Amino acid sequence: MCFPLLAHSKVLDSVSLQLKWTHQFQFAGYYVAKQKGFYEQAGLNVNIIPADPNNPDTFFNVLSGRAHFGITHSGVLQQRLAGKPVVAMAAILQSSPYCWMVNAGSDIKAPKDFAGKRIPHISRSENAELVAMLERSGVSIDEMRLYAGLHPMEDFQRGLFDALQVYITNEPFVMKQLGVEVRLICPKRYGLNVYSDILYTSEQMVRYRPDVVQRFKEASLRGWRYALLNMEEAIAITHEHYATAKSVEQLAYEAEKLKSYISVPGVSLGNMTLSKWEWIADLYQLDKQQFREHSRGFLFSDSQAQLPSWSWMLVAACILTLLAIPMYLHLMFSKRRKLQLQRRNEEP
Repeated sequence: MCFPLLAHSKVLDSVSLQLKWTHQFQFAGYYVAKQKGFYEQAGLNVNIIPADPNNPDTFFNVLSGRAHFGITHSGVLQQRLAGKPVVAMAAILQSSPYCWMVNAGSDIKAPKDFAGKRIPHISRSENAELVAMLERSGVSIDEMRLYAGLHPMEDFQRGLFDALQVYITNEPFVMKQLGVEVRLICPKRYGLNVYSDILYTSEQMVRYRPDVVQRFKEASLRGWRYALLNMEEAIAITHEHYATAKSVEQLAYEAEKLKSYISVPGVSLGNMTLSKWEWIADLYQLDKQQFREHSRGFLFSDSQAQLPSWSWMLVAACILTLLAIPMYLHLMFSKRRKLQLQRRNEEP
């Protein structure tokens, strides 16, 4: 009897999504899912939180419970192997959008050409694929000269260093607007197709609210499918409600660049496999024994949400229903008893 009560309830599960950067087309699928009502239809009220550019790490907010879901890079695997209770739900990008950007006139044309060049400091956890691309070509970043300036974009134009790690939709667009010709050297071109823009959550969410995790995943992927099929509308939604400071031209540039990273022939949207994650672990030279120990439960499975997670609202509704049954029966019997007594008093 509690299910009809739930069906008529309009209370939504409130959850938050922590982005890995500020608002841009990179997250359009989530914007579409919210603005087109896909989240609401899934029983969710979603708050989308942009990252602080000075501290874009999402792991703290998700693991501390400040956010229920987050977007991150392939470094989520290193977090898992370090014992952090993170669970990957979907890989929106099937290849990394991080690249090395060099001046068009540079003699750097392939990873092997980086030997002896000057680059900014690079993190092995956040940009591991860029490091791996160089090291697989025999170039050790530990032997490269480091640029330590405070204004990398300006200093890149001035030629104070040779290559800058960039996100394929951001810095190259700025250079294009400035009329600076550049060349990109990307892991994707050299077969290093590591997952990126990974939607993830915590083990606590999977354990106690698997239905919410499943509904959020399905509604988010629905938003991405709609965005890919309706690019102009997705760009308009992003521009009107979220990335208001960016031009439509810039958002269209982002959309065009990211499309091939999201939609890959023969691969379903958001797909991940444990075998590819194992390959990524090998690429990053992570401990194989640790991978075997921590990989169980790393990927969220739809089967984990088959058994319903009973929220406190559903439990409360059922308790109220159970309490109401005796009261209803008491009233029915009392009314019947009253009628019987009334009939007896009316008999001659």
